[in-house]
Amino acid sequence: MCRKFLIILLVFNLNSCAGLQEVGDYISLPSSIQLPQTDIASGLREALDNGIQKQVSKLTQKDGFFKNELVKIVLPEDLKKVDKALRKIGLSSLADEGLKVLNRAAEDAVKEAAPVFISAVKEIKFDDAKTILLGDNTAATDYLSSKTQVTLYQKFQPVIKKSFSKVGADKIWANLIQKYNKIPFTKSVNTDLTDYVTTEALKGVYKMIAIEEEQIRTRLSSRTTDLLQRVFALQDK
Repeated sequence: MCRKFLIILLVFNLNSCAGLQEVGDYISLPSSIQLPQTDIASGLREALDNGIQKQVSKLTQKDGFFKNELVKIVLPEDLKKVDKALRKIGLSSLADEGLKVLNRAAEDAVKEAAPVFISAVKEIKFDDAKTILLGDNTAATDYLSSKTQVTLYQKFQPVIKKSFSKVGADKIWANLIQKYNKIPFTKSVNTDLTDYVTTEALKGVYKMIAIEEEQIRTRLSSRTTDLLQRVFALQDK
């Protein structure tokens, strides 16, 4: 009788602990439970969409690129010599402005192109959603990049070109390069900055989406919907 009472007490204590775990954390899904590929794909899309809404939106603010060391656009190698030469002849302020407007163009362009990224996420087809879910912390973002980068570049490049004109980057850099090319004993440069900034801005967008994906994968508090909780619980160790 005493032994039976102890067994009942032990079971009660174990159940109580499980209950506390459910309240303090979340109800863990048994490893035998499997979600349909469609549900997993929907969860991955929601995570990527969160990345656009919560992280990429930061890039559209003033200094969103320029003061974010993770994505700040720096000068390409062939223009670093332009920057260095102009500073030597007392044109540091012009060189500073040249770097800033590249980032301003990216900030302006991402603001206009946000719907393009949202559409790309909605339309993406996950060939094997479960494998991506169980991949590394940025697997979904990496997959998005591999499937959309070429298309997004084509859509994003004219937006960057328009933003160059809007923020005055085209005139500033035309002036910078003209001044540099007039310096004796320098080799003329003619860099396609629109292509360069388009590529760098896209890298920044994917990087910020990846940050949100990693947070959802590693922080329970970032799983703000029932779908995210159910789907990403499957990849918890």
